[in-house]
Amino acid sequence: MPKFLFAYHGGGMPESQEEQAKVMAAWGAWFQSSGGAIKDPGNPVSQSRTVAPDGSVLHGGGANPVSGYSLLEAESLDAAVTIAKGCPVLLGGATIEVAETFDVM
Repeated sequence: MPKFLFAYHGGGMPESQEEQAKVMAAWGAWFQSSGGAIKDPGNPVSQSRTVAPDGSVLHGGGANPVSGYSLLEAESLDAAVTIAKGCPVLLGGATIEVAETFDVM
């Protein structure tokens, strides 16, 4: 089965414990609704830097820095996109980049 990376861009973190509980419940419901497609729920990420071929470093991750990721399996890119459309990260204003991965070794 093809594997996919969901790279989350933007969004924000919950500001209160009540809001955090709601967000975590939404993530749990999304994981359950995926039917086992989500293989690694991933994590949010913090500060990042972009390293260019010339060795220069851009602080802040560039124009659209990654804010988190998940890994899953789906029948096709379109099926993965359908799963992404239900992801609660979208409720916080983030976007999701969906990319198929492939094994090199």
